[in-house]
Amino acid sequence: MEVQVLNISGKETGAKVQLPEAVFGVTPNDHAIYLDVKQYLANQRQGTHKSKQRNEIAGSTRKLHKQKGTGGARAGSIKSPLFNGGGRIFGPQPRDYSFKLNKKLKALARKSALSYKAQENNIVVLDEVNFDSIKTKNYVKLVNDLNVANEKTLLVLPALNKNVYLSSRNLKKTKVITAADINTYDVLNAGKLLLTTETVKTLEEAFAK
Repeated sequence: MEVQVLNISGKETGAKVQLPEAVFGVTPNDHAIYLDVKQYLANQRQGTHKSKQRNEIAGSTRKLHKQKGTGGARAGSIKSPLFNGGGRIFGPQPRDYSFKLNKKLKALARKSALSYKAQENNIVVLDEVNFDSIKTKNYVKLVNDLNVANEKTLLVLPALNKNVYLSSRNLKKTKVITAADINTYDVLNAGKLLLTTETVKTLEEAFAK
């Protein structure tokens, strides 16, 4: 698939870049995408939720009244889960939600996500992206010039660029990552995928195996 290369002002440079079929032209595997997104979201969970069981509640263990003869339930201590303020039955406990996925499956999921973006013509390729200083208005001008200001955008750089990253950080609908950090969730969550020509080469080297 051939795409026009734009400059940072949104103008055509006259050059074109070929998106490699091995990365942007595979048959998407929806189940691989589902598993990779599920793992990504699971890894975001802290798993620090905790409720107290009856042995952790502060309170007396005295039996509230005698076992028989009161006409009421056989009540134990005030810490019983049946009473207000008692322990919780089978409550949440701290746990790790992460799980393992094979590298090949994760690579297939990411190629599938990139292929969906290519099929939908939602990929914009720039010759390069660089700012002289850290200013939010620089990034605002970039998305305005590319006519993607009203969409969620994901800019994938070949390597970390501090000026570009910090200039985008205050904007809600933008995210800037490096090619090494690309993931299925971010690609699918973005309306437009912004790449540089160098990023395309980096992704080809990483995934076209």
